[in-house]
Formats: sequence, C-alpha cells, structure tokens
Amino acid sequence: MSELLRRFSSPDSFVELPGGRVATWRFGSGPDLIAVHGFPLHAATWRHLVPGLARHFTVHLLDLPGAGRTEWPGPVDLQISAETVRAFIDRLGVRRYGVLAHDSGGSIARLACAGDERLAAMVLGNTEIPGHHGLLLQIFILAARLGLAGPMLRAISRPPLRDTALGLGPLFTDASYMDGEFGELFLDPLRDPAVLASQVRLLRAFDLDVIDALAEVHRRIDAPTLCIWGSDDPFFPVAKARAMLVQFAGPAELVEIPGGKLFVHEDHAEEFLGHALPFLQRTIGVRASAIRSA
Repeated sequence: MSELLRRFSSPDSFVELPGGRVATWRFGSGPDLIAVHGFPLHAATWRHLVPGLARHFTVHLLDLPGAGRTEWPGPVDLQISAETVRAFIDRLGVRRYGVLAHDSGGSIARLACAGDERLAAMVLGNTEIPGHHGLLLQIFILAARLGLAGPMLRAISRPPLRDTALGLGPLFTDASYMDGEFGELFLDPLRDPAVLASQVRLLRAFDLDVIDALAEVHRRIDAPTLCIWGSDDPFFPVAKARAMLVQFAGPAELVEIPGGKLFVHEDHAEEFLGHALPFLQRTIGVRASAIRSA
C-alpha cells in the first residue's frame, strides 16, 4: 500500500457538526481547494489527482455523510450533504477557495457554494444536469425507494454482472479497471451490510426536483466553471452538459475526454488533471495568493 493510501485509512481530523463527525484530510500548501466526491465513493477517489494538485494548492478532502470514515447517524440527502460541505468550508476559515467535484458531489458542491463570494473557481466532472432524468439514474432511485438498492448494488458490484452493461461497466472505458485498487477501495467494502446500508441512504432520499432546481442555482454561481466530461457517459450525456453551460452566471466551459465515461477522473486521471490544473492555477492561484499576501 502506498503512503498516500495509508493516509486515507485514518482521517487527519474530524469536524464535529450537529449531524455527526465528518472525516477530513489536508494535503499540500498554497491557495485552498476543496474536493467533493460522488456516490458511492469516498475521499480516496481523489488519490490520483492529489499529488499533482498538492504541489500548487492546499487540497481539503472530506467524506460526505453516509460515506467513508464519516460518522453520520442522522438522515442523508443532497441538501444535508450540501449544508455539511458549506459548514466544512466555514470551519476552514478560508477567504478564497476553489472547488473540485464529481457525480453527486457536483450537485452537492453547487448547492453548497452558490452565492458564496469566497468561491473563486469550480471544476465539475460528470455530474447531474437539470432537466435530465436518465433511465439508469431513475432505476437506481426507484430500487432504493423499493428497498432493493442494497441487494442490487451488492449484485452489480461483483462478477459476473459487475463488468456488464447491467452492472458497473458503464462507469469506465475499460471495465477491468475495477479489478485493482478501485475495487478494493470502493466495491469490496459494500460486502459489509453496514457500509452498504449507509451508502444507500443518499439514493433513497435522492430528489430529482432538487436536481432540476440546479438551473436556478447556476444563476448564483458567478465564479469561472470548467466542466470536464467523459464523452461516452451513459448517465449524463455530454451534449446536455454542454447545453447547461448557459445557465451559469459566470463564464463556463466544457472539455471532453474522448472515450471517457462516468468516472473519468478515475481511469483518465492524467487527462483530467491536465485540464483541471491549469484552469485552477489561472482562476484561483494568483488571485488567492494575492489576497493572502495583502
């Protein structure tokens, strides 16, 4: 196990909030960057990007309610998760920050940071799109509400279904990516009934009305936004993501990673970083440094 992965086995600290204890990590130095993971992952999903980002930024990670090392006995939904992220940022005491987020973490980050004058830049990986209720997403939500999401996740996270279109094959360009570290970090733990039940809580409370309301949320995000999209994502089509850009109050752009799917920051990490890093340096690096030295 690498030294970086050992870091994720135990949080650097916990943030005590009314709903529970949020596990957090901190890497590097420089302007502040908060990374928000998606479902059904935890903070270690950023492990491929942290080394490159930490050379230029102070990277703050957290496990969202219901995920990873965070202890959260109370309810979990998108709004609660967003409030948790906002409280985490407030506790950091930063005067300027950027955000990197993916999948459901992208929705949570947008809800958390809209209207925040401290937000300097936002990078969104494949994430929910207002007005788009894809069939795959609806199937997951319906299964959760029928009490079937746990057994379904358990089934599709293991062979023989795992690598197929009925399983987790649509998440990656090459399904064999799940044979290694990704499977050990995120799929094997789902065999634990407590871990599985905790992850399913977000799905059970997933509200598509909140997703559709992101169109209004975008009008309160005036910081520069970069969307980095896997071109072949079956959950969140790139054409609909590109059409979403006009909703943002600030400048917004989208770049595609050819052949990438939903978890493009995992199996195309070098390309993802190649887009995200210069954007973040351009938008928050100099501005945040100037503020700190003022």
